[in-house]
Amino acid sequence: MAAHAAMTTTDVLVVGAGPTGLVAAIDLARRGVPALLVERTEALFPGSRGKGLQPRTQEVLDDLGVLDAIHAAGSRYPKMRVWEGDEPGEEWDMMERSEPSEQVPYSEGWLIPQARTQEVLYARLRELGGEIRFGAALAGLEQDADGVTATFEDGSQVRARYAVAADGGRSTVRRALGIGMTGETVDPKPMLVADVRVTPDAPIPDTHWHVWPKAADGGVAFCPLPLVSEEGRVYQLAAQYADETAVPDTSPAAVAELLATRTVLEEEHIAQVLWASDFRARAAMADRFREGRVFLAGDAAHVHSPAGGQGLNTSVQDAYNLSWKLAAVLSGAPASLLDTYEEERMPVAAGILGISTRIHREGAAGRNTRRGEEVKQLGIGYRDGALTRETRTALPDDALHAGDRAPDGHRGGHRLFDLFQGPHWTLLAVDTHTELPRFDDTLIRTAHIPAYEAYGTGVFLVRPDGYVAWAGESAEGVEAYVKEIGVV
Repeated sequence: MAAHAAMTTTDVLVVGAGPTGLVAAIDLARRGVPALLVERTEALFPGSRGKGLQPRTQEVLDDLGVLDAIHAAGSRYPKMRVWEGDEPGEEWDMMERSEPSEQVPYSEGWLIPQARTQEVLYARLRELGGEIRFGAALAGLEQDADGVTATFEDGSQVRARYAVAADGGRSTVRRALGIGMTGETVDPKPMLVADVRVTPDAPIPDTHWHVWPKAADGGVAFCPLPLVSEEGRVYQLAAQYADETAVPDTSPAAVAELLATRTVLEEEHIAQVLWASDFRARAAMADRFREGRVFLAGDAAHVHSPAGGQGLNTSVQDAYNLSWKLAAVLSGAPASLLDTYEEERMPVAAGILGISTRIHREGAAGRNTRRGEEVKQLGIGYRDGALTRETRTALPDDALHAGDRAPDGHRGGHRLFDLFQGPHWTLLAVDTHTELPRFDDTLIRTAHIPAYEAYGTGVFLVRPDGYVAWAGESAEGVEAYVKEIGVV
């Protein structure tokens, strides 16, 4: 029998070492929760697939301590340039440009291949003492009132109190649980995506994201990635096939031929095809995000068209929403706290699926839709959620409410995101001298800050994932709230 034949026990089993699983494992590790991250393949995913990190996701990665490394490994998005055959044409910004502000320090999407994002996250996990068990293909999953037992193809087993399915759109865990996916085909035309290194003498500048929308056999987009060597720069190729019955050929020779046929490049300009895959754009969501002690996150819970760069970002935030709740329940909070994961994330996923589908279809119709505020995910919130308590009355809709994202800012010698960073909650008194309750600083950090228009006046309890949970004119009622949900 294989080396791992003995039963392993842990608090949380995370299945799938993509961005979703890595974020869940990191957040659990920094909270001191024993967790095991398993991956069916022998290495991390090698391609660029989810190449854009939206502003809200950058805030998550800032909290997890990896944003400097992410920024060092990536770049801003280049301008688009449209081509008519061999002739370059107009250029435009696909991503709306905006300057950072005090409230929104990361105002634009960040271009970084998914493989590099995962490498950065994996390094952080190892810093925290975590690891990935590679080559662990799940064969079966059973659960009872006390936990989950996972059996792997090598005969080994893992017993965990909870499990997180972060194993992608074809999730083995979701299928084992019998949870269906409801959705639609966004576009019946097949697509090919590949990472291609081009030679330094290729006749396209790496300052632009090049598109050939009228290529005879289907449109092509060719985006320069922040991966450069003496052999040339790597680009992400996304090619659609006009023939719905076409079967994309992902071999290096076929990828080079496609580029030579549809773009200004010749086959000799293709130095290497690093990775290639085919897909059809689909939008679908799991019928539920939880079955007993097992939770679906990321693509296991929802699959998106790549248009708008929403899939990876929504997935990361699933994990960020779930992990602190798992840690809290494992530390003694009421198990009902875990009900709020599905309650909060299902409506978000449904809304974002609609955005991705609309953007894809507008692009397919030939409209160059600029991606604006709706794709940045900064406006997502949980005002109507079961965890949200807004005790003030007659607030204007544009005021900061309980349930909203807590803005950044610099006041009273504090940077708010620095106050928030870590596994704790944060209790802020803004423009008021009201006395705050005393809490264990490792659970709830407290601070007074002077007037700040982004918050108004009052007391705000910020959740570990950066949303305002409770808000009031004074601190009256906040102690009862944190006892109710089990924070203290």
